[in-house]
Amino acid sequence: MEVVLLIISILLIMVVLLQSDKAGGASIAITGGSESLFANRKERGSELFITRVTIFLGTTFFLLCLFMGF
Repeated sequence: MEVVLLIISILLIMVVLLQSDKAGGASIAITGGSESLFANRKERGSELFITRVTIFLGTTFFLLCLFMGF
């Protein structure tokens, strides 16, 4: 079970590193910048796939940690 958790954690780290930078919107909101033209852009293609894989791997990691704790 620990091997599966290790593999999922490595995959989760890799997928998170592949995601595009979305933290720029937070700094614009704090500083009051007017560069929010593309802030509400929908994810498409590979971005949507990477987001869904991240959600799946994160949920699986969380559930495995809970299961191993009992």
